[in-house]
Amino acid sequence: MRLTQEQGELRSAVRSLLTQHQATSGWVPLTEQIGAAGLAVPEAYGGAGGGARDMHVLMEELGRSLSPLPCLGSAVLTTGALLASGDKEACGRLLPGLADGTSVGALAWAEQGSWDQQAIRAAAVPGPGGGHLITGTKEYVLDWPGVDVLLVAARTPHGVSLFEVAPDAAGVRREPLVTMDETRAQARWVLDGAEGHLLGVDGDGGRYLEHVRDLACTALAAEQVGAAERCLELTVEYAGARVQFGRPIGSFQAVKHRLADAYVLVESARSVALGAAFTADEDPAALPRAAAVAKSVCSEAFSAVAGEMIQLHGGIGITWEHDAHRYFKRAHGAGELFGPPAHHRARLAAGLGLTAH
Repeated sequence: MRLTQEQGELRSAVRSLLTQHQATSGWVPLTEQIGAAGLAVPEAYGGAGGGARDMHVLMEELGRSLSPLPCLGSAVLTTGALLASGDKEACGRLLPGLADGTSVGALAWAEQGSWDQQAIRAAAVPGPGGGHLITGTKEYVLDWPGVDVLLVAARTPHGVSLFEVAPDAAGVRREPLVTMDETRAQARWVLDGAEGHLLGVDGDGGRYLEHVRDLACTALAAEQVGAAERCLELTVEYAGARVQFGRPIGSFQAVKHRLADAYVLVESARSVALGAAFTADEDPAALPRAAAVAKSVCSEAFSAVAGEMIQLHGGIGITWEHDAHRYFKRAHGAGELFGPPAHHRARLAAGLGLTAH
C-alpha cells in the first residue's frame, strides 16, 4: 500500500502551512490554499472528490502538530454524516460551505459516555410545520467557536434518526467542557424542545452513524500515528543530545531498545491506519473490521510511545513547559474518543462471531 505522488505533495504542503501558522490561524490557509475541509467531499458539492487516503495524509500531519483545527469534527464527522444520509437537498445546501471552510459543522451524537446508538436517549417528536422537536443532552461534541452546522442524532418512533438543528435556535444551549486534552475542545449540547429538520430517512440514522464512526476511527487512527511519530522524533533527538556519564543517553543499550520498540509500534500502527484508509476507499464493506483494528492498535501505540517520551526525557518530560505532557494528554483523550480500544476489540470479535471468555 503506497500513497501517490500527489498525496506526498499534499503532505508537504500541509506540513509547511502548519509550520507557518499556529493554532486556529491555520484553518483559513489550509482551507483556502489546500482545500483541506473538502478533501473527501464530492466535486458536485464543491469538494476535491478525494477519499480516506487523502484524509489520512491530512490527519497524520494535524496529529504531528497537535493541531486544534476542526477537521475531524467538521470535515470527517459532519461531512460524512451528510453524505451518508443521502439527503441531496441538505447536501447541496450545506456541503459547499463545509467544503470551502466558510462554515464549520459539529455532529452531536454521544450520550451516557458512549458513541453506540443504543445509548441515544434524545427524543424527537413531531412539531409544527412538519418538523420535529428534540429534547436531550449530547456529550463529547467536538467543538469549534461559532459552529454553523449542527447535526443531532435523536430517537423517533421509527428508531435513531439524524436531524439538522440551527445552533442558535430556541431551546439549544452549548456548554464548553473542561477536558484533560486542551488541544481538542469539546462541548455539551443541551436541547429542550429544539426544532430539528429530518435528514435522510426516518429511523435510518443508526446506519449513518455506524458508517461515520468507521470513517472517524480511520481518520483518528491516522492522527494518532502522526502524533506518535512526532513523539518518537523528539525523543530520539533528545536522547542524542542529553549527556550522562560522559556520553549521550541514546548510546546506552537499554535506551536503544526502548526507542527501537517505540519505532516498531509507530510503524505497525501506520500500516494498520493506512490499511483502514485503503479499505474505506476500495472495499467499504470491510471497513467496520479495518476501522476497529486501526482504532484499537493506534490508540494503544500512541499511548505507549507518549509514555516513553515522558520517561526517556526524565525530569524535563514532566514540566509544564515541555510538549511531552500535551502529547500524553492527546494520546489518552484520543484513545477514549469514539470508544476505547477494548470496545473496538469487542466489536471486532462480535463481527467475527467470537465471544469473550
